[in-house]
Amino acid sequence: MPGDHALAAPARDLSRMDFIMKRLALLTLAAALAACSSVPRTTGLLEQTRTDYRAAQSDPTVARYAPLEMKQAGEAMDQANAASDHSDSADKIDKLAYLAKQKIALTQEVAKQKSAEADIATSAKERDQMRLAQRTNEADKAKADSQQANQVAQVALDQAALAQRRTEEAQRDNRQAQAHAAQLEAQLADLSAKKTERGIVITLGDVLFAVDVARLNADGMRTTQKLADVLQQNPQRTVLIEGYTDSTGTAPHNQELSERRAGAVRSALQEMGVAAGRVSVRGYGQSNPVASNDTQQSRQLNRRVEIVLSDDSGKVSQR
Repeated sequence: MPGDHALAAPARDLSRMDFIMKRLALLTLAAALAACSSVPRTTGLLEQTRTDYRAAQSDPTVARYAPLEMKQAGEAMDQANAASDHSDSADKIDKLAYLAKQKIALTQEVAKQKSAEADIATSAKERDQMRLAQRTNEADKAKADSQQANQVAQVALDQAALAQRRTEEAQRDNRQAQAHAAQLEAQLADLSAKKTERGIVITLGDVLFAVDVARLNADGMRTTQKLADVLQQNPQRTVLIEGYTDSTGTAPHNQELSERRAGAVRSALQEMGVAAGRVSVRGYGQSNPVASNDTQQSRQLNRRVEIVLSDDSGKVSQR
């Protein structure tokens, strides 16, 4: 029966092939079912929670003021996502998503509250700084006002001190002027000076000259020395020396003699240290007599030298 055996072998091969194909089909179906069962499950609440979480992540106030709460919200979010990845029931996923959503809301509220507190603290700090700046400005102004008042007071004190010094200097100058005037008056009295309309006049009589000469004798030199002392102590003053004679002799002779006698006094003053520019001379001869020429005594009065002392400005009144 070899022929039957040969026919039976192909039949067995076909049965085995069918078995394998069916088995492959079953395996393919199982794999497909398994693949379908591994697709993550999601819900509307989970998607909304994920959106809230991303918004919280992008909020800088959350990162600054609620990092711990954000961490806890992230952990809750991870649990909800894990349930979704494992395709847990929608009820379980929603419960975990709800917890995550609550933690996200808490995180945002904490961040909002702490941000407001920080704003209040910043505002308070700014107000404190403004108050401090205002008080500093007021203190600086008060200090500046005080310094200005002190400066004004110091200026007033300095002015008062200056006025006091000037008063004292004026008093001292006045005392010195009075003492000087008294000294000058005493010196002029010693020179038998007289106050006239022309000013102070000192008369050197004929007895101070030798007869008919223009040279001062010893007494005349002593008198001239007293006059030189007066001029040295009063450098602002000048003198006009005027020579006169009596009517004896010719007019030209008397004119020349009067000029020589005035010049003799000037020369003596210069030798005693009086500058030439402070002394002027003029001869009048026999003119302007102070007495008649009828007697020897009256003629002696006319033979004279008059010295006119200037005022303090150096001005001399001319005849």
